[in-house]
Amino acid sequence: MPFAESSDKDRYLITYADLITLLLGLFIILYAISSIDNSKYETMMKAMANVFGKDKNVTNVEMNKPIVPQVTPTEKLKGELVNLIEKNNYANSIRLEQNERGITIHILEDIMFAPGKAELVETSKHVLDNLAVILRELPNDIRVEGHTDNIPINTPQFPSNWHLSVARATSTAYYLMKNEKLNPDKISVVGYAEYRPIMANDTPEHRAQNRRVDIVIITK
Repeated sequence: MPFAESSDKDRYLITYADLITLLLGLFIILYAISSIDNSKYETMMKAMANVFGKDKNVTNVEMNKPIVPQVTPTEKLKGELVNLIEKNNYANSIRLEQNERGITIHILEDIMFAPGKAELVETSKHVLDNLAVILRELPNDIRVEGHTDNIPINTPQFPSNWHLSVARATSTAYYLMKNEKLNPDKISVVGYAEYRPIMANDTPEHRAQNRRVDIVIITK
């Protein structure tokens, strides 16, 4: 019985010894990470394996594992669009812009419509077919926006630039929905006429930049 009584009194030594061991492991780790290099990192990982019972071979594999940069969905989407533009030589007629709304694809009139018209020309269908491969897989809402320059139009079909810009946006959106099976629930259409220029309407070249259809991939 006296032996059992002594054993109960000394039991705290076991806990004390465990605490000292953990503290020693902590100090080793802090020392090892004070200046990270390969040798000290390996020392730290081995110390952790010794203290916490992990397999050294596993830690070595993890240490040598290459770090893969994380790509956001927006960056991935932008990269796919850039590759599409370069692959199909669209650089003169399509450009990208990223802002707080999302990613905007500016498509100039010269590959979309005849002057003063809203019917898609054949080159526009090729452009939209290629874009749809990417757009079809997106969960994002998509807004199709029509724009003109500031030269007034007054024809029986289009009495103003408002009518022309809306008709062009509608033609583009309808083609994407009917021919490319984009989800109509995610597509909206708007016409801005000449009131959202990206260049000053002071030269023929600048006005050509303003006559466009924008496809906005909304990311927020």
